[in-house]
Amino acid sequence: MYGNPPFDCDGAQIRACSRQLATVVTVTGDLDDANLDRVSQRAVRFILREKAIVLDLSGVSSATPHIVSVLCDVDDACTATGVDWSLIASQPVTRAARMFDDRVELPTVATVADALNQFADAMLERRRLLPLLTKSA
Repeated sequence: MYGNPPFDCDGAQIRACSRQLATVVTVTGDLDDANLDRVSQRAVRFILREKAIVLDLSGVSSATPHIVSVLCDVDDACTATGVDWSLIASQPVTRAARMFDDRVELPTVATVADALNQFADAMLERRRLLPLLTKSA
């Protein structure tokens, strides 16, 4: 089979695509208590050092409030590897996260393009500051 086939996780499909600025992990289907662990394990596998990640859940049609565990796993793995991440959330994902705790703060953006633009802006800012850091050292 050619291309980039999705991983099937009991009703949810995961596909990853490496872009220049970030790895985009797209999850579609239904996220329920039966498949959250598998989805989390698969998503975290794609987090690489020095490469931001976009978790695209815009194609998720239903989600349990325990979706927060997946988001926490991704956040923890990104923090451990020192990479930035962004979330594109469908309405069911946003609603489920709010049901779990309405104070949950997530790095959400509207689209993959918006996330990539944010990562590009952050990279340009770091590059702009780099000469200042080397001159003072």
